[in-house]
Amino acid sequence: MDQQDLKLSKKLISSYKKRLEKEILDRSMKLKMPQNKFEEIINNNNELINLKKALEDLKTESESHSKV
Repeated sequence: MDQQDLKLSKKLISSYKKRLEKEILDRSMKLKMPQNKFEEIINNNNELINLKKALEDLKTESESHSKV
């Protein structure tokens, strides 16, 4: 993957992660859930955990490419 591909991937994953977090927040607010509950849902959501890991992996990969 070149730098441009890495940047695009990070942008797309970040955008999706933000939309998913917003969706959880919006639904939680509609259900009038306490703030600590929807924060717990966001922190323990498998898909969000995987997205965070993917972003970390892309960051590591882009750093290794920039050192070359």
